Amino acid sequence: MAALNDARRVVVKIGSALLVDRETGALRARWLHSLAEDVAWLKAGGKDVILVSSGSIALGRGVLGLQGRDLPLEQSQAAAAVGQIRLARAYEEALAPHGITTAQILVTLEDSADRRRYLNSRATLETLLGLGAVPIVNENDTVATDEIRYGDNDRLAAQVAVTAGADQLILLSDVDGFYSANPSHDATARRYDVISAITPEIEAMAGDAGSGLSKGGMKTKLMAARMAIAAGCAMAITEGSPDNPLRKLENGAPATWFLAQLDPQTARKGWIAAMKPRGEITVDSGAGAALANGKSLLPAGITAVQGRFGRGDPVAIIDPAGHKLGQGLARYTAAEAETIKGRKSDEIESILGYPGRAVLIHRDDMAL
Repeated sequence: MAALNDARRVVVKIGSALLVDRETGALRARWLHSLAEDVAWLKAGGKDVILVSSGSIALGRGVLGLQGRDLPLEQSQAAAAVGQIRLARAYEEALAPHGITTAQILVTLEDSADRRRYLNSRATLETLLGLGAVPIVNENDTVATDEIRYGDNDRLAAQVAVTAGADQLILLSDVDGFYSANPSHDATARRYDVISAITPEIEAMAGDAGSGLSKGGMKTKLMAARMAIAAGCAMAITEGSPDNPLRKLENGAPATWFLAQLDPQTARKGWIAAMKPRGEITVDSGAGAALANGKSLLPAGITAVQGRFGRGDPVAIIDPAGHKLGQGLARYTAAEAETIKGRKSDEIESILGYPGRAVLIHRDDMAL
């Protein structure tokens, strides 16, 4: 069984039904402040925390007086625009008394599908976490249309966990785990404490039931679990409505844990190694030795650039003798890499005319 105390980086998904009262449309402020206590507890234990939070549309629709479960796209986007301000302020006010700085990140499906945007998101998350902030992530419902939407925050949370290299993802839900059938309709349904593999039998048990304010059913949670564990991130489904739900999970509250077989770093490097390279970067012997010692690849160590690749594309890393050392995701295009090869990182801005990354391939984006 996994435990929050074992985690290094935790992503917590909060659904609309937990944050917003279904009858009044008002924020459940007391519950949110109890969640803030849990976040402060995790941070005090040295853990990075990212919150993936629904709630902007649910909050905004009440303010605008919009009725009905399924709003037209334009009304949903208007509600999100109004509600997002209130949601961000609510998190800021709940976490500030604990000395925690919050940051807002709004994303769409395109941001993870495009490698350049994916790397930008990853770099931003890493920087915020390194500075001790708690990012609050939500889908950018004010601009996203159906073809660029996740559609539910279960899968968004899994993608954030993958992007951030988290080792645990917690879905705070309206049920206390994964059941063999819908427990509301089947008295014989049993909860699984641990699922080590998502089999066809497990998939067949998932239903589609979601709450009145949230869109995610058990199928979306299973999809999130598949994405998370493939990236080395364990995932838990647990009841989120009681106060201090994360503390309760750590103290043995009912839950289902989906176990990952690899750690996030190993899984990520395996993913990078399996990609087809779009070009080659040849390095000198000094850079090769630095890479072997776990360092990132700096422009100064590059002697040649081949191929046509963009930022975020996989490139092969070649030693002076022509042997492949590994590959990684480039933080510059082929043209930019050619221009700055052999140069020091503090010269990049003067050479390119704009600020750039200090490294060409970060060690976290490299598989040797």
